[in-house]
Amino acid sequence: MKLTRTNIECRQAVELVSDYLDGLLSRTNRRTLERHLSKCDGCTEYVRQMRVTIELTGKVEPDDLEPSTLDGLVDLFQQYQADRDRD
Repeated sequence: MKLTRTNIECRQAVELVSDYLDGLLSRTNRRTLERHLSKCDGCTEYVRQMRVTIELTGKVEPDDLEPSTLDGLVDLFQQYQADRDRD
């Protein structure tokens, strides 16, 4: 996601969190997100919760999941994408 302005909304921030935590954001997008986080307690808490979740769950590979669980996650992601495309 390329940000087109220096201020972002919470929804945009949430969409960037995975890439942020994985160190995959461009320098500009990282700075923009960090600027938002410095002013938004809700998004800062969301990032904290994601870090804790990652720490507690570790790394899960697709082969680690039961087929029905993997299918459910794929369905949820596809629904999320469809909803996002409508917005």
